[in-house]
Amino acid sequence: MSEVTVTPPKARKLPPVMRLTDAAAERLREILSGDDAPGIAVRVGVEKGGCAGMSYTLNYTSQIGPFDAVVEDKGVKVVVDPSALMFLIGTEMDFKADKMSAQFVFNNPNQTSACGCGESVALTPADPAAVPSATSAGEA
Repeated sequence: MSEVTVTPPKARKLPPVMRLTDAAAERLREILSGDDAPGIAVRVGVEKGGCAGMSYTLNYTSQIGPFDAVVEDKGVKVVVDPSALMFLIGTEMDFKADKMSAQFVFNNPNQTSACGCGESVALTPADPAAVPSATSAGEA
């Protein structure tokens, strides 16, 4: 009888759920630095509401749950709420400031529409099969 050795496949390295622009990372560093920082990270999520159906949420957090996705980009930690994960895959978080306003902006490939006032969006969950692996993106 011959012996068969089975080698388990390498774990597929997934790309981060979100990425931050330099402007977003800089603003988050400002908010989260110092002794009076309101938390260790910013929690990003989505909730039902608004005329388009959903809204992005941003909250300070000092706790990271076992099912939270943690994105560390450009020296900043962002926690993605597990219920929002499939809606945020591939999202770029940016920060825009002008004379009239300053806000975080989400460039989300899962967004299908937005309301006229810009307060809510329509999102479709990402297709897990369409999420590229790091190796298909050119990393080894």
